[in-house]
Amino acid sequence: MNFFRRTLLPLAAVTLLVGVAVAQTPPRPSPVPRPVVPEAPVPPPPDVDGKSWVLMDYATGQILASKEPDLRLEPASITKIMTDYVVSAEVANGKVHMTDPVTISENAWRGGGAGTDGSTSFMKLNSQVPLKDLLYGMIIQSGNDAAIALAEHTAGSEQAFAGLMNAYARQLGMVNSNFENASGYPIANHYTTAHDVAILSRALIHDFPEDYAISAVKEFEWNGIKQHNRNTLLWRDPSVDGIKTGHTAAAGYCLAASAKQGESRMIAIVMGASSEKARADSAMALLNYGFRFYETHKLYEAGKPLATPKLWKGASNQLPLGVNENVQVTVKRGQYDQLKATMDIPATLVAPFTKGQQVGTLHITLDGKPVQNVPLVVLADAPQGGFFSRLWDSILLWFHSDKKADAAAPAKGTDAK
Repeated sequence: MNFFRRTLLPLAAVTLLVGVAVAQTPPRPSPVPRPVVPEAPVPPPPDVDGKSWVLMDYATGQILASKEPDLRLEPASITKIMTDYVVSAEVANGKVHMTDPVTISENAWRGGGAGTDGSTSFMKLNSQVPLKDLLYGMIIQSGNDAAIALAEHTAGSEQAFAGLMNAYARQLGMVNSNFENASGYPIANHYTTAHDVAILSRALIHDFPEDYAISAVKEFEWNGIKQHNRNTLLWRDPSVDGIKTGHTAAAGYCLAASAKQGESRMIAIVMGASSEKARADSAMALLNYGFRFYETHKLYEAGKPLATPKLWKGASNQLPLGVNENVQVTVKRGQYDQLKATMDIPATLVAPFTKGQQVGTLHITLDGKPVQNVPLVVLADAPQGGFFSRLWDSILLWFHSDKKADAAAPAKGTDAK
């Protein structure tokens, strides 16, 4: 034992310097040169028309401003965002397909067709329409007939589809929503909130970007009738690319809007506005406020190594760690240079590991307060090494574990810039 301590201890001590740190500082992203200016104050958000409204940063899901965000209200055709999400999810899961011929039932025709006083895509009774065209009709024209037909095709009945809507809503964390139909037609116990609609809108943009892109299309023609998208912001500002309007006498005028400028995307939800113009003006004012006084930065890129800690008993002696998705943060303008980043990584990492496995956490803070906590994952499979390699590391680990109790406290992070 004295022989092993005399001959191996120096090597073990070197390994400790590499492997036992509990917290590490990730590499700094390249700074963007900028002049030094005083930090500008951020004024309160605009006082916009609406019973309830929310401004959400897309990158982080942070609520930047709000009024009565969790007030339960009738959503009118804002409901169709949930219908869109469910159909898109079922397509992604292979349950239904964009090319499926969908029969326009009597229920869909009578409940949402041309004979009603609601929005319609003018689908003919008993006709068969490709599922993709029904999505266009529902999202662009706000067709109730298209929404009902999609629900019946996807789940067998609109009632069963409402069950799917509520199941997906729970998965997304929409804790103040309940859906009874696919179109948003007024019915008892059918409600949501501005906050929940923002959560849903963010999920739709992130999970199904191709389907979300339909909401930017300005017009759609079916059965010889061309109709324009009811979201007037698409014509007012080129950065706006969605999402959905809604209106009933009880719900008032509603609008879910989103716009992207550079790296930043904002989501504005307005519910219960007094007029079509008021809902558009309100949503635009909130989006402008977000872009004017907040900024989004990409700190770390998905798939790029942020740390390569010591790997024990592995075919390789290092374990590359990074993030699954780009790490973006949104902060008040002028606060970017105050961001800090640290990584918490276990002191001892013993093979094997699989790609995508979480082994640590990246912490982003501002003024000591958490901004984001992001999983650090293994970027490539890390199998075990050979017999003698594992044996040698087992000997070294004996000394490594002997010293772990004396490891220094986690290091403080540096500016994430």
